[in-house]
Amino acid sequence: MIIAVNTRLLIQGKLEGIGWFTRETLSRITRDHPEHQFLFIFDRPFASEFIFSENVTPIVLSPPTRHPFLWYIWFELQIPRILKKYKADLFFSPDGYLSLSTRTRQLSAIHDINFAHRPKDLPWLKAKYYNHYFPLFARKARRIVTVSYFSKEDINRTYKIDNDKIDVVYNGVNTLYTPTSDEEKLIIKERYSEGKNYFLFIGSLHPRKNICGLLRAFDAFRTLIDSDMKLLIVGESMFKTSDIELTYEGMRYKDDVVFTGRLNNEELHQVLGAAMALTFVPFFEGFGIPVIEAMNAGIPVICSNTTSLPEVGGYAVLYVDPFSMSQIKDAMIKLFLEKELRDSLITKGFAQKDKFSWDKTADLLWGSIQICMNT
Repeated sequence: MIIAVNTRLLIQGKLEGIGWFTRETLSRITRDHPEHQFLFIFDRPFASEFIFSENVTPIVLSPPTRHPFLWYIWFELQIPRILKKYKADLFFSPDGYLSLSTRTRQLSAIHDINFAHRPKDLPWLKAKYYNHYFPLFARKARRIVTVSYFSKEDINRTYKIDNDKIDVVYNGVNTLYTPTSDEEKLIIKERYSEGKNYFLFIGSLHPRKNICGLLRAFDAFRTLIDSDMKLLIVGESMFKTSDIELTYEGMRYKDDVVFTGRLNNEELHQVLGAAMALTFVPFFEGFGIPVIEAMNAGIPVICSNTTSLPEVGGYAVLYVDPFSMSQIKDAMIKLFLEKELRDSLITKGFAQKDKFSWDKTADLLWGSIQICMNT
């Protein structure tokens, strides 16, 4: 079988959530199924680290897909040509984009459809593209995989896609994120937070991540609690960040907020392992990988009670309404003051995170590929 894969998000040093999903699943699937051939289709020069085994053939297909007009050219003109040239049996797209112009079987991974519910969080043209094309992609797909039962029901309800066509494969957890020794924590805190304890957010600086609400809650926490706690915000700016800047500038304790920008894997391991707690309070998530990464690192979690997050967090996190700054602030106070609660959440987190692994994800994804080829 010849399986073509959209690998345009495998970018060295710049893997985001879907990029990690692509890397972790395909590294296992290509290794475990040497009897099949895989075409990895990149949109720019690729790193050799992403050619996981001898049965992978890399193809660079221009133009780089940096804009909705270029997305259209890539998926509607270039991809059909490559699929026909190599006589691919299946096209798998880990980021959900498909080609409407090919007859080749297609499997789409739609992680979430936040843009259907929060289009104003995105630039106008991107929101327009997503909300026009993703319903068409969902109908065109032979099968769909997604990463939570919340997202499955959302795709079913919003796009009127039969539930039997959608498989849940979950995400896994990067085993790099392990508990950190007390000695290491001291060194890490000296490096990132002037030696002080800190709350931590990991994710893109995107409107749906609720950075403004987190900043306001931290300011309120510091106003009420005699503490030198810091707040570390780890992640790259995306778009529509002016509200974040305005909120930050209006803070009383803005000097205790540290924006680190993007960190590499080892740096992320360090800042996560030394945090007092992960404060992850987005408005909308299809899964929420930082939640289980924090659990794996032995860090308690404050987490939104919306969308997929209760499914991922189980009974192992402290839930808040992300629309309530007061609830976020109260959770920070509670976790700061109650060591027994922190210890309890850490213990529960170690049990909860074992429900998720990239080995399980890869096995389930391969099952979906097989069903797709046989229907």
